[in-house]
Amino acid sequence: MAVRILLTGVSGQVGDALLPRLQPMGKVVAPLRSELDLSDAEAVRRFVREVAPRWIVNPGAYTAVDKAENEPDLAYAINRDAVRVMGEEAAAIGAAVISFSTDYVFPGDGVQPWVETDATGPLGVYGASKLAGEQALAASGAAHIVFRTSWVYGATGNNFLKTILRFAREKEEMKIVADQHGAPTWSEDLAQLTIHTMKRMEEAASGRALPDAVREVGGVYHACDAGETTWFGFASEFVRLAQLKEPEQRFARLLPIPSSEYSTPAKRPLNSRLSCEKLRLKLGFTMPNWEASVAQVMQRLG
Repeated sequence: MAVRILLTGVSGQVGDALLPRLQPMGKVVAPLRSELDLSDAEAVRRFVREVAPRWIVNPGAYTAVDKAENEPDLAYAINRDAVRVMGEEAAAIGAAVISFSTDYVFPGDGVQPWVETDATGPLGVYGASKLAGEQALAASGAAHIVFRTSWVYGATGNNFLKTILRFAREKEEMKIVADQHGAPTWSEDLAQLTIHTMKRMEEAASGRALPDAVREVGGVYHACDAGETTWFGFASEFVRLAQLKEPEQRFARLLPIPSSEYSTPAKRPLNSRLSCEKLRLKLGFTMPNWEASVAQVMQRLG
């Protein structure tokens, strides 16, 4: 495919994983934050018009969950308004949009995995702004797919995994929340899903307009690695793997605690389990098991 692709958030974990995978598909325009400020809706509009892409792939987002409580305008500008503009411009030129959302759109009650048709109910500004972005994209008229994911991490950038490993080398004990349930999701797995989806849509668009093919299967999909754990279980697994790689290194002892003992400005959902059955049935993609992906990341960390 010789196509023009606009990729946002290239300095983030998902954007970083996507860039090398998108490049064989065509010309990728991947502006840094200094080149495109997603909080400036009109700048986003001008940029999309200048690039005139066939695809807009948008992992760019405001993701500072706690800071969002004090910066709602900025969170909504990036997570809702920029997405709305991308959708409007995509609809005008016949482009397709792939955007990313979060498990934080749900209230986190119960124990069953959330499905795409479940009622939403964000607990904080971050989740509410991401949900507003989903709704704005749908209202824009653009052919689009939204991947709701959870607990994203990678071998690059700042994330929970790398933070825990650093502190585990420095401390005697570490307290980790053990009553929030979900699936850690490797950024590389999301990148592979995105490429799979784009290629599938291009094949389906043979002889007709791309938006028509995307609309047949478009909308919201849950996309997280398979299986489930807690933050404590996640941390325990990669500390265990680190210990196997570095038997002489002394790592902190991890202690499970309830969320009530770890106060944060934004409330986190206790149930972030997401059912990815729709993803398998309609897009033909099965996400890898989270433990297998963690093992690969640990190998990459050297």
